[in-house]
Amino acid sequence: MTSGPRSLFDRQLIEIRDNILRMGELVDASIARALEALKNQDHDLARQVIGDDAIINNLRFTVEEECLTTIATQQPAATDLRVVISAMNIVNDLERMADHSTGIAKTVLRMGHEPLLKPLIDLPGMAEAARDMLRRGLDAFVNRDVAAARAVAVEDDEIDHLYRAIFDELLAIMAHDPASIPRGTYLLWCAHNLERMGDRVTNIAERVIFMMTGTMKELNN
Repeated sequence: MTSGPRSLFDRQLIEIRDNILRMGELVDASIARALEALKNQDHDLARQVIGDDAIINNLRFTVEEECLTTIATQQPAATDLRVVISAMNIVNDLERMADHSTGIAKTVLRMGHEPLLKPLIDLPGMAEAARDMLRRGLDAFVNRDVAAARAVAVEDDEIDHLYRAIFDELLAIMAHDPASIPRGTYLLWCAHNLERMGDRVTNIAERVIFMMTGTMKELNN
């Protein structure tokens, strides 16, 4: 039978976990809406993405406070301590992913009503890859699965490949037609934000590995 203090600690960990998953759902929705706003040049939806960022920020602070309270009151050690510390780092990366979504939404507003320079093909692919990485990264966290975390980090290569392809294509277009530079730059900004999302999920995967092994090693370097 679980002792009282341990039972309380377990409940605190469950609350932290549930808030991280809730934050992940909000970030996932933010990415999807940001891309939808870009595709349709929907300024109202872009403003919604920007406004909803405050909710994600507040949830990050909530999780950080829960983690600090847990450390102060339960004094966890070894794996337990690494779980709490990893949770604090994970919510920071989730919050930064939301910032990248906001960056795309702000770009949509800057674009005004100028038509997109080219059809969106690779950008939605980058977004879907980032969202898939996010879901799998959080699953690895919940299941404490080191192998799954390593597999998630490998997927970042796909996002990097798409980013390089978009970068090269847009650069060629802008070099051929200097008048297209402003519109090309907008899409480059969006692609860069999506590329950074992949890096953030890689950070999450690194924290899962640290959580379970005690070893902090940079992946995909």
